[in-house]
Amino acid sequence: MQNLVKTFIFIFLSAVLYISPVLSDENDENSIEITSSDYNTTPYDQEIFDPFEPVNRVVFKFNNVADRVVLEPIAKGYRRLPSPVQTGVGNFFSNLKLPIIIINQFLQGQFKNAASSTGRLVVNTTIGIGGLVDVAERIGLEEKDEDFGQTLAVWGVNEGPYIILPIFGPSNLRDTTGMFITSLTDPTNLYLVDQGEGEWIAVRTAGTAVDQRSKIIDEVNTLRENSIDYYAAVRSSYYQNRDAAIKNRDDTELTPVPLISVEFE
Repeated sequence: MQNLVKTFIFIFLSAVLYISPVLSDENDENSIEITSSDYNTTPYDQEIFDPFEPVNRVVFKFNNVADRVVLEPIAKGYRRLPSPVQTGVGNFFSNLKLPIIIINQFLQGQFKNAASSTGRLVVNTTIGIGGLVDVAERIGLEEKDEDFGQTLAVWGVNEGPYIILPIFGPSNLRDTTGMFITSLTDPTNLYLVDQGEGEWIAVRTAGTAVDQRSKIIDEVNTLRENSIDYYAAVRSSYYQNRDAAIKNRDDTELTPVPLISVEFE
């Protein structure tokens, strides 16, 4: 099973890297209609604690270049893969996240959601062929996402200053701490390290980043083109998303998280 997983990830990344240079300059067929007003800032945004803004803006520019030169072209190539392949890849990486999601649901007292996520993990890992097919969704076990940043928020930990992390993108002190905890406790990553296969953690992170980035290509480009201050717009989008996630509001209320937003899990 382990060799099968390795082979699958290797073939997936090789295919994406092969086709992305050819296809990255093509226009995307699935365009969306978004206006600049969708990203207007509010008085709330002016209250965001951003004491490191000068440094953050420098890192932000670096991430923006890295995104346009590396991640976005690969994501565009990936989006040209057949839809079933993209769905399978997305399901696979989502399934790998379930153990850490279950842990956070328990820590937040979401025992019903934890039981549902455990059911998803069992069903999709077995019947769903290692998570490639989302069988659980079809039987009513919906996907719900929780992370240590959300857990710390539920426990009353203050968000702290806004931070732009190199490569990993928008964050704050609380979410950065949550990311660090995840890197040390994620069962899938711990298993890979125990097996002497720690290098696959980087492969997993890169694969997840490409899959996530491919889903917001149009939103990010619209945000870049229409924002008076792209940095402030990204910051606003980040906080809107995190606030909605912490309060478990419906996904339709979330705005796209632009630029590079990479996860350890």
